[in-house]
Amino acid sequence: MAKFIHTGEKPGKGNYSCTNCGTNVNLGEQDKMPPCPKCTNTSFSRE
Repeated sequence: MAKFIHTGEKPGKGNYSCTNCGTNVNLGEQDKMPPCPKCTNTSFSRE
């Protein structure tokens, strides 16, 4: 089962994909997950 990352969490460095529109978000080690820049969704999966 996939683990979802939500806005405000610090999931670690990596690429994440919006579960709604598929937009990619690239985070650094200490970055907090933002809302999706395209659709404002708050749920992501790790690529």
